[in-house]
Amino acid sequence: MCGICGIVSPEITPQSKEIVSKMMATLSHRGPDDKGMIIEPPFVFGHARLAIIDIEHGKQPMQNDDGSLTLVYNGEIYNYIELRQELIRCGVKFKTFSDTEVLLRVFEHYGPDCLKKLNGMFAFAIYDSRKNQLFAARDHFGIKPFYYTLLKDGSFLFASEIKALFQHPACQPEQCREGLNEYLTFQFCLGNKTLFRDIYRLEPAHFLLLEPQTNKLTFHRYWEPSYEIDAYHTEDYFIDRLQILLNSSIEGQLRSDVPLGGYLSGGLDSSSVVTLAAASYGHGFQTFTGKFDEGPDYDESAYARLVADKSDCTYHEIVPTARDFVDLLPLLIYHMDEPAAGPGLFPQYLVCKLARKNVTVVLGGQGGDEIFGGYARYLVAYLEQSMKGAIFETQEEGRHIVTLESIIPNLPLLKQYVPMLQSFWSRDLFAPMDDRYFSLIDRSPDLEAILHPDVWREYDRDAVFAGFQDIFNLPETSSYLNKMTWFDQQTLLPALLQVEDRMSMAVSLESRVPLLDYRIVDLVASMPPALKFQGGNTKYALKRAMASLLPIEIQNRKDKMGFPVPLKEWWNGPVREFVWDTLLSSRCSQRGMFNTSQLEKLIQKEGRYGRQIWGALCLELWQKQFLDNGN
Repeated sequence: MCGICGIVSPEITPQSKEIVSKMMATLSHRGPDDKGMIIEPPFVFGHARLAIIDIEHGKQPMQNDDGSLTLVYNGEIYNYIELRQELIRCGVKFKTFSDTEVLLRVFEHYGPDCLKKLNGMFAFAIYDSRKNQLFAARDHFGIKPFYYTLLKDGSFLFASEIKALFQHPACQPEQCREGLNEYLTFQFCLGNKTLFRDIYRLEPAHFLLLEPQTNKLTFHRYWEPSYEIDAYHTEDYFIDRLQILLNSSIEGQLRSDVPLGGYLSGGLDSSSVVTLAAASYGHGFQTFTGKFDEGPDYDESAYARLVADKSDCTYHEIVPTARDFVDLLPLLIYHMDEPAAGPGLFPQYLVCKLARKNVTVVLGGQGGDEIFGGYARYLVAYLEQSMKGAIFETQEEGRHIVTLESIIPNLPLLKQYVPMLQSFWSRDLFAPMDDRYFSLIDRSPDLEAILHPDVWREYDRDAVFAGFQDIFNLPETSSYLNKMTWFDQQTLLPALLQVEDRMSMAVSLESRVPLLDYRIVDLVASMPPALKFQGGNTKYALKRAMASLLPIEIQNRKDKMGFPVPLKEWWNGPVREFVWDTLLSSRCSQRGMFNTSQLEKLIQKEGRYGRQIWGALCLELWQKQFLDNGN
């Protein structure tokens, strides 16, 4: 795991080297073990290394034998041993045992088609001096980041984190209005946009080609799951195949030359990963759990301990406090580059910090909800669908995958989501699928009251909805579940992986996500939707695959929490003072983003912490950190 950066420009000067040096320094937390730079006009590449595989010989940037290919790379190729053996059989000779050299050689041998062979998490750039071309690619799900911008003088900048790009004097942070509108709606940006104007992310499962002489920049998608349903195989076949792939993914991601362990929340996803990893790793696999002392609604540690004990793991635990939250949040916004997702990034950071004291690599359960259909809102959506089908005697999907009768036993999962139900059913009941799912994930109504009227007038809901529809309705499937999970895999999942990457890299920890193996996603996409979401039973396929291995208490849980933070319970202490000082400061008022009087009313009310306060707090801290240069 590393930090990468570089400049490709028609004119490489001594200043270019200085800029890349500053970019590398900005990324030093991602790679404290080593740093390297190479200057060969028209490019300068920089690398900060966290050594995981072949610690002595995997230095970067790395070149092939004749120097025609230069690589900088962040990530891990889990099937590097198999690829190495394949290339050796083709006559390729290796100088190291690193996955970095395997990546370089496989590109040298296959060109862009190498992406069809890679199983891993990666973001990398290769300059091909024979073609005078830059090739850059990002993994299937966006686990590893890649940001870029094209300057007016024709210079192309890229880096693992946005803040590194700002080391170039011609690249200054400015707010992107379209990105802001999408953030106000979803708490993340769609497609390649960021909250910064003219700074973009390379989308997951894409590669780019840059021709420096002409500044021609093209993008290509190299993979996406097919939703062509496999109606020929039985449920037992799919479950057996899923078990094989889960074990294969875990075994590949346990490859490491440094100590490793696993995150363990006590939910189905992390419990599955830890159980399989511990079985393969052996005695003493280390697990890391966070909990809060503010009551059972914020403490899953009993479930985590149950799994750790059953799997003979070494259990570690941390208890974050209100003081920690106040002290850390500005730093976390700095590491994030742009706000995304909810308060869970705070305890996640402290769990990462705990893990880093003991290991260098951790395995986690990220991606399970988006792949296997684990979010409660999927159940909310299908509750409406089953009512619609029963009332109107219709079925938009061509076949009932959830009936009103079959969904009833699974409705207790929605006990803590009654406010969501009330809001969801208060408007446009039984509308088309895309309208209804947009209503489930649209957070702008929560923020309208606290935004300054001038800001709200620039909010273009129709444009945001059109962008949503382009993604939601893209796959050739009539399945509501497939459309919902597809959208979340393309948008929410990269946002959550941004949190995963930034919080772990902030403490120089490598975080791996074994459920996000493209082979698993291909298999699940081909499953009949009724199998994936049987009667509204979330993650049915994963539960069946793990049924013989997990404690029954984990399998039957209907109270999964998602790492909630007790901000309401902390409201009358330092948290409220911190929020007051941040959102009611003179600088925040002068900025003109929020309706200050409305914010003051919210803050004065006891126990009124919610999405409005969180959204405003993150935006203000982000603007203060980046748009005000921290002043």
